[in-house]
Amino acid sequence: MTGHMRPTLETVADLAGVSRATVSRVVNGSTSVSPDLRDTVLRAVRTLGYVPNRAARGLVTQCMDAYALVLAESAERIFSEDPFFSTLVSGAAHELAAAGKELVLHLASSQQSLDRVRDAALSGHVDGVMVVSMCGAEELAGTLAAQGVPVVVNGRPLGLSPVPYVDVANVDAARSAVRRLVDSGRRRIATIAGPQTVPGAIDRLTGYRAEMRHSRLPPAVAVGDFTYSSASSAMRRLLTDHPRLDAVFVASDLMAHAAMQVLRLSGRQVPSDVAVIGFDDTEPARYAEPPLTTVRLPVHEIGSTMARQVMRMARGERIERSVLLSTEFVVRESA
Repeated sequence: MTGHMRPTLETVADLAGVSRATVSRVVNGSTSVSPDLRDTVLRAVRTLGYVPNRAARGLVTQCMDAYALVLAESAERIFSEDPFFSTLVSGAAHELAAAGKELVLHLASSQQSLDRVRDAALSGHVDGVMVVSMCGAEELAGTLAAQGVPVVVNGRPLGLSPVPYVDVANVDAARSAVRRLVDSGRRRIATIAGPQTVPGAIDRLTGYRAEMRHSRLPPAVAVGDFTYSSASSAMRRLLTDHPRLDAVFVASDLMAHAAMQVLRLSGRQVPSDVAVIGFDDTEPARYAEPPLTTVRLPVHEIGSTMARQVMRMARGERIERSVLLSTEFVVRESA
C-alpha cells in the first residue's frame, strides 16, 4: 500500500479473490472458513498490512450482531391464515433477542430479492443467515455456505447439499399417522400431499406411500400447495375418483381444514364416514369442527434451534449437519 490509504476489508478481499464476508470471518477468528481460504486471506492481510477494527466494521455495516431470516415464499402465503411462518419467526426472534442479537427479516419470493440477500450477506452486513422454505433458495444457501457465511436452513435440502438444517423426521411421522388410520379399521385411505418441490412435503408423501405398501392397501393421492384453495380442489378430485374413501391424511392443518369443509358439503360426516388427520398442530386445529387430529410439529422450537445453530457457526463452533426434532401425535375428534 502507498500513500495514506488504509487497507480495508474490501481491499483485502480483492487481493485474496474472496468475498468481504470471508475476510471478516478470518480476521475475527471464525473456524467456519476452509484452511486454504484462510491461508489465502491471511497472506493478503500480511501483504497489505491490514489491521482489523471491529468497531469500524460495525459503523460501516450498521448491522453488528445481526442475523438474517430469509422467507423464500410469497407474501400472500407468509401472511395467510396459516400461522406456520409467524410461529417460526417468533421462535428465531426470541432466541436471538435472548442472546442480544438482532433479527433482519427478508421476504424473498423472486430471484432479484434472493440476489439482494446474497449480496448483503457476502458484504458482511449480517453474521449469519437462516433460510426457511428452500423452494427456489437452494442456490442462495449453497453459495453463502461455499463462501464461509454461516447458513442454516429449515428442512432437509434436496440433493446432497452440505448446508446444515433443522427438521423433523417427516417420513416416520407421516407413516405413523397413516398406520393409526389402518389400525382403526380404515382401508380406503387417501392423502392430500404438499408441493413436491418442498422436501418436507416429499417426505410426508413418502411416509404415506410406505405405510400403504406395508399394509397392502391401494394409494389415492392428490397434491396441493399448502393453501386452502388447492386442498379444496384436491379433496373434490379425490371424492370424484375415490367416492368410497374412508380416511384422508393431509400434509398440513390448513389443507385439512379445507378437506373437512369439502367433506361436509358433500354430505360426509367426519369422522364417522371419513376420518381426517392433519400435520402441524397449529392453534386453529383445536378449534376446527370437529377438532383436528394431527401431528404436532414443533414450529417455535424449529425457529429457536435454527437461531442457536447459526449463532454457534458464527462463533466458529462445529455443529451437526442435521438436527431432527421430535413430533407428537395429537388425538382429537376428527380421527
